[in-house]
Amino acid sequence: MSYFVTGTDTGVGKTLVSCALLHGFAAQGKRVVGMKPVAAGRVGNDMHEDVKQLRAASNVLADENQVNPYCFAQAIAPHIAAQQAGVSIDLARIVKSFRALQSLADVVIVEGAGGFRVPLNAEQDSAELVRQLGIPVILVVGLRLGCLNHALLTCEAIAARGVRLAGWVANGIAVSMSHQTENIAALQQRIAAPLLGIVPFQSRPDAGEISSRLNLKLLES
Repeated sequence: MSYFVTGTDTGVGKTLVSCALLHGFAAQGKRVVGMKPVAAGRVGNDMHEDVKQLRAASNVLADENQVNPYCFAQAIAPHIAAQQAGVSIDLARIVKSFRALQSLADVVIVEGAGGFRVPLNAEQDSAELVRQLGIPVILVVGLRLGCLNHALLTCEAIAARGVRLAGWVANGIAVSMSHQTENIAALQQRIAAPLLGIVPFQSRPDAGEISSRLNLKLLES
């Protein structure tokens, strides 16, 4: 059982939701591990912050190079960061690392970089990576003005690639949002996948607590 977590944009809470999913499945007694195929914005030689959080939420200890095959210093688009580092992101390497993680755990949660169509190299993007991994997607919708369009376009892109949208999470990324309830209702009417949970804005969110807000049983439907 594996899921790819994508978002309507960057900075919408993919890492938080990914960690919450890991906590939730671990609470069911499953062996879980998080994966961040491509990360950008590494500080010095330290592990990328997203990778740190995913490893902390995992109960399977895996090799860092499998959890995070590509990590770049500059916090910019992955393919540009790779170019600056003089490398090219190879999807085959990512898929190989993913298969290795699958052999170690019952559940692998793969967190994407940015949105669903973010370029990874000169010819391939995150959507192609998901297609090659062959796993369903969980969409994190950052609740803010413009999220309706971003969410629905992302859902269309997921469907166009023949990938299954397993569910979506409404994540509060602003202190307040005008007509938030109505926006969520509009998405529920238009997205042909279950709403797994609504996460209210928190200045210091806790993935363990948030896991209790996600209905993972809906992923079984």
